[in-house]
Amino acid sequence: MRIILYKILLAVNVFFALTLLMSYLAVHISPGDFALPAFFGLAYPYLLLINIILVIIWAMLLRYEAFISVVIIAIGFNHFSNYIKPSKPSGNKSNTFKVLSYNVRLFNYFETKNGIYSEKKIVDFIKSQKPDVVCLQEFFGLGIPAQKEAAFIADLGEKYYSHFKVLGNGKNRFYGIATFSKYPIVRKGEIIHPGSSSLSIYTDILIGKDTIRVYNNHLQSFRLMRLERSFIEEMTASDDKETMGEVKSIFASLKKGFIRRALQAQVVKDNIDRSPFPVIVAGDFNDTPVSYSYRKIRKGLNDSFVNSGYGAGFTYRGNYPPNRIDYILYGKSLNNSYFEILRIKYSDHYPIIAYFKKKA
Repeated sequence: MRIILYKILLAVNVFFALTLLMSYLAVHISPGDFALPAFFGLAYPYLLLINIILVIIWAMLLRYEAFISVVIIAIGFNHFSNYIKPSKPSGNKSNTFKVLSYNVRLFNYFETKNGIYSEKKIVDFIKSQKPDVVCLQEFFGLGIPAQKEAAFIADLGEKYYSHFKVLGNGKNRFYGIATFSKYPIVRKGEIIHPGSSSLSIYTDILIGKDTIRVYNNHLQSFRLMRLERSFIEEMTASDDKETMGEVKSIFASLKKGFIRRALQAQVVKDNIDRSPFPVIVAGDFNDTPVSYSYRKIRKGLNDSFVNSGYGAGFTYRGNYPPNRIDYILYGKSLNNSYFEILRIKYSDHYPIIAYFKKKA
């Protein structure tokens, strides 16, 4: 019996070690060429946790098999710092400007009853933070967008310049993305993602004598069927045929999302590379740090969480497994001194903030 248990544990360990190793390929291989590594990249933090547990089990048994997962974890250890930052930074905020990015999930308009939703709470939250630049994704409104834009700025209680990009649905409602700045906006631009409701805009803001280009992104979502059902609910459906159909649908949606985001990331990165100004790239990428899209956009940029964050980097808190999909990246001509994930529950994402200043 002991030999059988040993063989089972060894087989389980080899399997999860190989899946963790496969996840490392996600940052190098475009999902359009081969999508399988992207699925494992999405699951990286959980595959890492399983391998750590297996190391502990083998260590408790005083077995050398512990080195199977130890070696695999060590190979991809650089990915660990994209999720966990154990050391707390100094957090110097003097002479800086503050950037806030937040996917507001349509202010929960379709998840509430009687038209009562989270917009006022989010406005009050933004007012309490006093950010200099605000990047909102999944902005929602009723009526005329220009009137909503003016009303939202009035509710913020301070003078903000704004940059809106919206899509209409023909029912007197609109959806979009919005950037607000206490500093003057000298130019506005947008990046088109054909055949998608995804949106990216860039906004040139004048801070003193320096112009900074701020990118606000909401890249392709997975658009999973029955979005409000959790994975556990999907897997425990009573009808086996229904369950398998839903699982296939989930995987098809995931694959389509990986491929579309990879294409969108390339378009955004090409635009970033052409920027004549220092850049800040914020928003909901809908992809994890162990992904082709993240690596594509981040190339040549710094990640404010990696540089000055602390603790676990998870920013998504919805029905599906928590993960890190919201970012504030920045160019090398900027200094970042502080980053924080604010654990408020007005959306299925947490807002993130970062402090910057221009290098001398």
